[in-house]
Amino acid sequence: MANSGNLFHAFEAGFTAGASAVAFEAVDGTPLLSFAALGAAVASFANALEALGVRPGDRVSVQVDKSLGAVALYLAVLKTGAVLNPLNTAYTPVEVEYFIADAAPALVVTSSQKAASLEPVARRHGSAHATLDGLSAGSLAGEAARRPPHHATSARRPDDVAGLLYTSGTTGRPKGAMLSHGNLLSNATTLHRVWAFAPDDVLLHALPVFHVHGLYVALNTAFLGANRIIWLEGFDTGDVLRALPRATIFMGIPTYYTRLLADERFDHAACQRIRLLISGSAPLLPETHAAVFERTARQILERYGMTETGMIASNPVAGPRMAGSVGFALPGVDVRIADSDGRPLPPGEIGVLEVRGPNVFSGYWRRERSRAEDFRTDGFFITGDIGMMDAAGRITLLGRSKDVIISGGLNVYPREVEQALDSIDGIAEAAVIGVPHPDFGEAVIAIVTGDSGMPEEAAIIAALRVGLAKFKLPKRIIAIDELPRNAMGKVQKSELRRRFANVFAAQP
Repeated sequence: MANSGNLFHAFEAGFTAGASAVAFEAVDGTPLLSFAALGAAVASFANALEALGVRPGDRVSVQVDKSLGAVALYLAVLKTGAVLNPLNTAYTPVEVEYFIADAAPALVVTSSQKAASLEPVARRHGSAHATLDGLSAGSLAGEAARRPPHHATSARRPDDVAGLLYTSGTTGRPKGAMLSHGNLLSNATTLHRVWAFAPDDVLLHALPVFHVHGLYVALNTAFLGANRIIWLEGFDTGDVLRALPRATIFMGIPTYYTRLLADERFDHAACQRIRLLISGSAPLLPETHAAVFERTARQILERYGMTETGMIASNPVAGPRMAGSVGFALPGVDVRIADSDGRPLPPGEIGVLEVRGPNVFSGYWRRERSRAEDFRTDGFFITGDIGMMDAAGRITLLGRSKDVIISGGLNVYPREVEQALDSIDGIAEAAVIGVPHPDFGEAVIAIVTGDSGMPEEAAIIAALRVGLAKFKLPKRIIAIDELPRNAMGKVQKSELRRRFANVFAAQP
């Protein structure tokens, strides 16, 4: 069926038209895979999946290292009409068992190294198991090698689920966000247009592929135009610097940019062909934004998205990119700032971001009853992110609603305090959290990292008094070596809250 809602159809035309072109190349420029070879591999993998019993609508849970085989598997799952459930490679077998029990996949695909621990887990929950790599009888790559390189793409409706991605679970157990073919296609099409992808653009890909950023934003947007991809199996400063001169677009997280800035080779010459340096998945410090511009003459383009929606907003390609802002709502996406009852707030007011559009997911897997808690009656999804919007529509994020600190009955927004801390010489990074306090209910404390020149606690608090109201001032400044982060560079404030929960506990 030539025209259906299957996202893979949107890629096929480009793959066919550019069949002889290079789809992926190595860090040194060596061609790795043409679009023709990629298409053939995807078809063979799709036939292998079907031979293992995978049918349209079935979930396929995948915990494998980043590789071109993992990309072929992702596209093959799309092609068969099944649902990809990508899992962080850092998850333990105990954590993976939770996802398998919840997603009820027809097939669990792992690396051969993890087969011994995860095959019994899959079997315990009634799922088949295969390894992506290796030469054993259970190797999906081996099975694909025996299958023909032709496959008729399964017809899907735009609202059929294509991806099941679990949220981080910082509040309660992780929930599976159901992303449809239509969600993913609309987001990729919009980004391709807004970010002005051209046929000669080359994407440098260093992100993991178990996450929306690396999988759906980076790959899908490049696949739409059959753009060449420089393929790194992980972020390495040296590899990125070797590849940058051949790239026009680089997508990263703030940590990537701070690591690049630590290397003197990251300069204007390295970025001579770069058209876009894109950052997301975690807040970017204004200082990092300024430092990258000073070194490369390129302004980072910061954007905003989440698992449930893909991308929501972006700074402009043409026009000023304001440090600390995530820009404007994407075309076709409605964003509003609302109070706790969903009433829209005027420009400049702080509230919860709510979003509606073709990119927004349909809900959480097996949690139909929670839809009323997650969506307004007019279809807006309650993101849980706190922010504000100016009269022109430019959005600034201030944190997550669960991170808002209520101290003495007054709301304190951590991002505001963090930005004040970041401006103090000697402080590298800051995370502001609320912890139990016998008098105020919650007290503001700041967890900071820095160098030997970082001021003492009292001096930091004194410096903050200049620009912050008294109720916003941290009652403690605690220095640690490194802030805890997840795989996408986001600071894990839930871990910090647990670690420092007893700072103000009554002394025995």
